Amino acid sequence: MSLLAKAPSSTLAAAFSNVIEELGLTPDFKWLRKPEIGGVMVQGRAGGKGDAFNLGEMTVTRCSLKLENGVVGHAYVQGRDKVKAEQAALIDAYMQSDKATVFADIVLKPILDELSGIGAKRNQRASKTKVDFFTLVRGEDQ
Repeated sequence: MSLLAKAPSSTLAAAFSNVIEELGLTPDFKWLRKPEIGGVMVQGRAGGKGDAFNLGEMTVTRCSLKLENGVVGHAYVQGRDKVKAEQAALIDAYMQSDKATVFADIVLKPILDELSGIGAKRNQRASKTKVDFFTLVRGEDQ
């Protein structure tokens, strides 16, 4: 679910249409909760280990659905993208079915590869700004 939430909308849409086309699926489902837009409070921690503090609010879209076979899928995605939330919930539901390996290969792997590439580029850009600090020992301190 984390991969689906982090995936760029265009990548998720392309992967979703590829798997639907390859499997010849016509997703038949019933809404448990139609896509709705709301806000959540994002918390942070000082230094990653300190006490939690409220960082700010973030817009999210959530939905839940049930496939014709009774499997339930949920999604929470950042932003106001109802289509992305629906596709993520469908993929979540299909990942709990016998089609899980096909969905993992066609949908999740390309998303993981793209996110890894984005992370590597971000790390490369950040490494250019790295500063190494060192301490000089003064003679009178001995």
